Amino acid sequence: MENKKHIAILGSTGSIGTQALKVIKSHPESFAVEVLTANRNADLLIQQAIEFKPNCVVIADESKYEKVKTALSKHEIKIFAGNKSIEQIVQMESIDMVLAGIVGYAGLASVISAIKAKKNIALANKETLVVAGELVTALAKENGVNIYPVDSEHSAIFQCMVGEWQIPPAPLYKGESNSPIEKIYLTASGGPFRGKDATFLSSVTKEQALKHPNWEMGAKITIDSATLMNKGLEVIEAKWLFNLKAEQIEIIIHPQSIIHSIVQFKDGSMKAQMGLPDMKLPIQYALSFPNRLPSTFERFDFANYSSLTFEQPDTKTFRCLPIAFEAMKKGGNAPCILNAANEVAVNAFLSDKISFLKISDVIANTLAKASFIYKPSYDDYVNSDKEARKTAEVLIGK
Repeated sequence: MENKKHIAILGSTGSIGTQALKVIKSHPESFAVEVLTANRNADLLIQQAIEFKPNCVVIADESKYEKVKTALSKHEIKIFAGNKSIEQIVQMESIDMVLAGIVGYAGLASVISAIKAKKNIALANKETLVVAGELVTALAKENGVNIYPVDSEHSAIFQCMVGEWQIPPAPLYKGESNSPIEKIYLTASGGPFRGKDATFLSSVTKEQALKHPNWEMGAKITIDSATLMNKGLEVIEAKWLFNLKAEQIEIIIHPQSIIHSIVQFKDGSMKAQMGLPDMKLPIQYALSFPNRLPSTFERFDFANYSSLTFEQPDTKTFRCLPIAFEAMKKGGNAPCILNAANEVAVNAFLSDKISFLKISDVIANTLAKASFIYKPSYDDYVNSDKEARKTAEVLIGK
């Protein structure tokens, strides 16, 4: 009898997706690929489909459908196209878990669809909880769905907390009632510009910003790491995953990226999760939970690290982090506006339309101008995202 988990990988050609496939390949006894989806990288999707033989593939870019269909015509693989197909495919009965690896706001609709179909989620798309955390966590609770974090920091928090739970929580964020958290520390490498001042940052290039010192990631998240917005988004994600208040979350710069995050409990004791910076580890843990599977990943050697250091983030220079905290405290659709403005601003920076420091200006000004809604519905989130993007684009064009 087969006991494999059948996985749908949304965003299989991206950084998370390709690493997830390496994990699955190393554990054929535990996992099977049921669905692969990609945005527009048809060539890599075709290669992955031929190697992993999923039931279905979806290419979001409909203009690439014929290419994918022709290339896979000799294989017993169903081919679909368009974002709506991704939203529908995650409801397949044969899927046990959905790995949400689509970057940005674009991943929200498919995650909501999967939760409604009662699929457990391995969440790499932090923007899902940033944009619509209240809605998504309520849906997860209603449908008895677990949300397992893939972000290394949130995986670390989960791993520190899971021993405090007598049974795996459903959904994840209910667990803290068994062992109250006093505080969590999300660690950050500081990115490529740690210690630099505004004068230096005023002239940095995208090539410099894309050179992360520790992690291999996609372009968008790498720029977010450079601005510290990635930490801001993670703060909001942590609020919803672990049911925390703003004052229970602290960011600490840890350049070595060995301690991935820390939990401080109400008695003052602390747990830290450690390991080399390798996203395959949290991916594997999310896919295999509650089991820990063996791996051949490189092991940490204390002899290679004479010291582990920590420092406070420079929130005056890297304004995205305090802006994100303010959006979280304001609540409502403010984090949705924050995320949309950030996506537009980062894309503009990568397209050489604005400077690095202008990113935070665009976000702050968009938050000030966009319509605020205290209790947004799903349609409100959709409309807020559109409005914020238009506002940010106007600001960039000035």
